[in-house]
Order: sequence, then structure tokens, then C-alpha cells
Amino acid sequence: MSSDDDIFSRLSPRTRTLAGLVLAMSNFMVVLDLTIANVSVPHIAGNLGISPDQGTWIITSYAVAEAICVPLTGWLAQRFGVVKMFTFAMVGFGIFSLLCGMSMTLGMIVACRIGQGICGGPIMPMSQTLLMRIFPPEARPRAMGLWAMTTLLGPAMGPIIGGYISDNWSWHWIFFINLPIAVMCVFAAQALLRPVETDTAKVPIDKMGLFLLVFWIGCLQVMLDIGRDHDWFADPMIVILGVLAVIGFFAFIIWELTEEHPVVDLRVFRHIGFTSGVFSLALCFGAYFSGIVIIPQWLQMTQGYTATWAGILTAFTAMAALMTAPVAARFVGKVDPRLMISGAVFWLGLMTLWRAHWTSGIDFWTMAAPQFIQGFAMPFFMIPLTTLTLGSVLPSETASAAGLQNFVRTMAIAIATSLVLTGWSDSQRVSRNELASVLQPADAQAQLGGLGFSTEQIRQTISNIVEQEAIVTAVDHIFFISALILFGAAIIVWLAPRPTGPVDTSAAH
Repeated sequence: MSSDDDIFSRLSPRTRTLAGLVLAMSNFMVVLDLTIANVSVPHIAGNLGISPDQGTWIITSYAVAEAICVPLTGWLAQRFGVVKMFTFAMVGFGIFSLLCGMSMTLGMIVACRIGQGICGGPIMPMSQTLLMRIFPPEARPRAMGLWAMTTLLGPAMGPIIGGYISDNWSWHWIFFINLPIAVMCVFAAQALLRPVETDTAKVPIDKMGLFLLVFWIGCLQVMLDIGRDHDWFADPMIVILGVLAVIGFFAFIIWELTEEHPVVDLRVFRHIGFTSGVFSLALCFGAYFSGIVIIPQWLQMTQGYTATWAGILTAFTAMAALMTAPVAARFVGKVDPRLMISGAVFWLGLMTLWRAHWTSGIDFWTMAAPQFIQGFAMPFFMIPLTTLTLGSVLPSETASAAGLQNFVRTMAIAIATSLVLTGWSDSQRVSRNELASVLQPADAQAQLGGLGFSTEQIRQTISNIVEQEAIVTAVDHIFFISALILFGAAIIVWLAPRPTGPVDTSAAH
């Protein structure tokens, strides 16, 4: 492989800057697609004639496919070259985005979202790898700062762009807007990045490990997604899927621990710092993402909000995070990362507990306050967590650890989405029954009758009020559980020893 100096001399400063912007844009597009569909689920569900519960497959299918493909990034880059793989992934992402926008059935859009996730998964880590490759060491912090800004900006802009497009154009365009960006990135990569292509080698692929990974995750996710429609374990199919997921999971662990070239290097879990950090990451992202999934659906279903305004409210967190990200980055290396993470996660828990007291009569700015304030803590959790986890493994394991960290985070989002929607649905049913059992409708019926309401109108009005209150009670219940999980994660971080010495975070993605 060529020396670093030789690589840098192949690109002019202008070419390097343009290439950096293209790589940052490609990362932004992939991260954007993780949240852009969230506020559009009610629109898509209504248009395709499916329930909002089924519509969440559009979120989870993308996340799961991305999670499965991330561990393969290193092998694909070594086998075909990082620039070539980046270009292929962008082409595939553009094609599947087009097909998502053209989808007319739930089956087609879920299949195309899986294709999007498979192609999008490697783009994040490969864009980061290429940024590290084209910029000299002294310019890398600025380049990674630009990359990190797009990672934070994506989740902020996703709900706003998705909401605006769904309200004013059509939900199909949330996928079509990827096309011009994908085309630009493909041509720019070919024009600017070909001189920095990596050497290739015929590296063995762990086919059985990959099969077991897809098998157990597939069984688990299908079980979680259709379980609530099939009365869970009362349905033999759900029982079979659950048993297959457990068997596949244990077979995967045994195989990966004994395989010479594992698709996922599970051996890094022997480091307590890495294990506790990743476990905290999974709990935090799962609990944090529960709000991103529930809030837009609740606001649009019962509170009368448009997708645009639901998106703006959801995005307040990421807007605040953008403001404190540079401050958090300065503290890394000077303050114990465990203290930063624990404090930030405890802060997120307090904000989630605040949201657990929302009512159906709440106004926009009262909801926006905890959304915005919790955002200040996000960088103080995300940035030092990378330092903690990657500082706990051997230098030779950094790439594997970073890939595994991203895999766990993405899987936590997919699994949490399914669990949260199931819990929300169950809690609505329980709350509805409890409200109905203590309701004293005589007074309300007399008052509504006095206003000229018919018997049928009175019954429907009372039913609507009970439904609205049951839904908001269920929302509060989910936030309360999420807050408890966050408080637990703030404690788990302290199981990790404090990292010593400098940490190479360039492999993190």
C-alpha cells in the first residue's frame, strides 16, 4: 500500500475539499433516511390502506438491514476497494430510493427499504474511512467535525423535511429527493476519489456466520413486528419465530467465537469497558428513540398536528445538540468520560420523566421545552462514549469494536421501535378499560344533551374523549419506563474502567 504522503500528494487542496463535502453529503443522506420516514408513517399508512402499526415496518426494516450490513463493510472494502464499494453502495441506494417512492404496497416498500438499508449501511463507515484517507493528520479533526455535524444534522432535518414533503407534496418524494444527491455523489466519487482507491485482497468471508446473523435477527424482528397483531405467544407462529430466534442467536455466538475470520468479532466483549459502554449505548438509544417514534404518531393521530409541526417538535433535540457538540468535543480527554456520559444520560432521564406528565391539553411550547433542553446533553453522551468503548479495546481491535458498536446501536433502534409500539398499544387498551370502568357519564350526557347533541353524538363524543385520554396516558407510561431505563444506563457506565492514553476514534462510525 502506498505511503500516506504519496496519497495526499495525489489530490490538490481544492479536490480534497470538494471530496470532503461530497462524503459529508453522502453521510447526511443516509442518516437523514433513518428519521425522514418517522413523521410520514401516518401518511404512508393511510395511502397504502394499512394500520400505523404495520407502517412502522418501514422504519424497522431499514434499521435492521443497515445493522446486518455494517459488519460486512470491512470485508467488502478489502475485497473490492473502498472507493469502488462506496460508489456501488451509492448507486444501489439511489435505485432502491426510486423504487421506495414508486411503491404501491406494504410488501414492496418494506422490500425496497431493506435494499436501501443494505446499500446505506456501508456508506457511513466508508465515508468516514475515505475522509481519514484523503486528509492529512493535521486536517483530520476539522474533516471529522464536518462529518459529525452531518451525523447530528440528519436526525434534526429528517422529521422536518419528511413532514413538510408529506404535507405539501406527497410521501413518495421523501424517497425521490435522494436521487439527485446519489447521482451527484456517484459522479463526484468517480471524478475525485479514484486516485485514493485502496489495495484489494481475497479475504475469506464467514458465510455461516453471516447466514446465522441474518437468520436470528430476521426471526426476532418479524416476531416483534407482527406479534402485537397475533396476540403474541397465543399464536403458534410467534412461538416458532421466538424459538428459532433464540436457537439462531446461541448458534451465532458459538460459531463466531470459534471462527478464525468471524463476520462479527464477539471477542471484544471480553473488555468490561467496551461491554458496559455498548450496553449503555443500546439502552440509551432505545429509550431515546422511543420518543422519536411515538411523539409524531401521537401528535398526528389525536392532537391535530400536521406532519410538518410534528417533525419540527421532534427535531428540537437535535437542534440543541448541534449547539453543544463543539463544547463536548473540547472536554473529551480532559474530563473522565464516565462522568460526562453518566451525567448526560441522567439528564436525558430527567427530561424523559418531565415528558411523562404530558396531557391531551398540552400546548406546543410546553412540549418543545423538554425536547430542546434534553438536546444539550446528547453530545456529552455520544462523543465521550466512543472514547470510552474504543479506549477499552486493543488497537488492533478498534475497527471491529467500532463496527460492533454501530451494529448494536442500530439494532437497539429497530428492536426498541417494535417494543415501544407494542407497549404503547397494550397500555392504550389497559388505560381505555380503566377509564371506562370509573367513568360517570350521566353528567356529561345531560350537559351534551342540553347542547342539542343526539344520543349517538353523545356516545361518540364520550368515546372520543376516552380514546384521546387513553392514548396520552399510554404515551406517559412509555416515557416513564424510558426514564427508568435511562437512569439504569447512567449507573451501568461506571462498570467501565477509566480509559488511559490517547484513543484512535477514526474507526468509529
